[in-house]
Amino acid sequence: MSAFLAIVRRELSSYFASLTGYILIACVLFLIGFTITDLLERLNQESTDVPVTEMFYQTWYFWLILLLASPLITMRTFAHERSSGTFETLMTAPVRDIEVVLAKFASALLFHLLLWMPLFLCVLIVRYYANDTTAFGPPLLASAFLGILLLGGLYMSMGCFASALTRSQIIAAVVAFVLGAGLFLLSFRSLFGIPRLGSSAKILGYVSMIEHMQDFVRGVLDTRHVAFYVTLTVFFLFLTLKVVESRRWR
Repeated sequence: MSAFLAIVRRELSSYFASLTGYILIACVLFLIGFTITDLLERLNQESTDVPVTEMFYQTWYFWLILLLASPLITMRTFAHERSSGTFETLMTAPVRDIEVVLAKFASALLFHLLLWMPLFLCVLIVRYYANDTTAFGPPLLASAFLGILLLGGLYMSMGCFASALTRSQIIAAVVAFVLGAGLFLLSFRSLFGIPRLGSSAKILGYVSMIEHMQDFVRGVLDTRHVAFYVTLTVFFLFLTLKVVESRRWR
């Protein structure tokens, strides 16, 4: 456990030791602030029964933050170790491969959550000044942020897998973006000309990021969605572990 925590602390501090971490925080903060401002202006002009969390999720900014930030967060997890020559040192240390993979995944996920913290603070501020606090009820907010956590965990695991495949951070970021964007595009049946009924529609509906996330932002907690995200996250972490193990013996 001490080795695991040591790697987590090391990885988290590395995000703040480079300019990339601060640029990411600034860009995400700008996009979140811009989106919240835009939503408040729309709500002042016209009332709606749609939860504010669902309105935020329906904007392109939500997915833009996820698709662009995730590869940049995870691109250095393993690729930087290999390019700098510290991968062999890490692998010969008294630490198991699974601990290394989980520690790097955990640090990336923690930084991902840190990027979304301004959204939580913005919601609390709006809730404080709003006349109708039921629009930001604790169950709704908890469900929405659980969805962000699970979705972020999936994309962080894909990014770690992509980073383990190469020593180039740029290639790792591109591969992670392609994987994330490809999974996201499966949510749009119209792109593939598939009707709403039939087995193909059911399969695409099951892997749809938009449909799975929709219940979370509406305050509905469905264990099927939780199982979907957790299963895919574990799958990509398993692939990452196998890649790391193969690198150890090369």
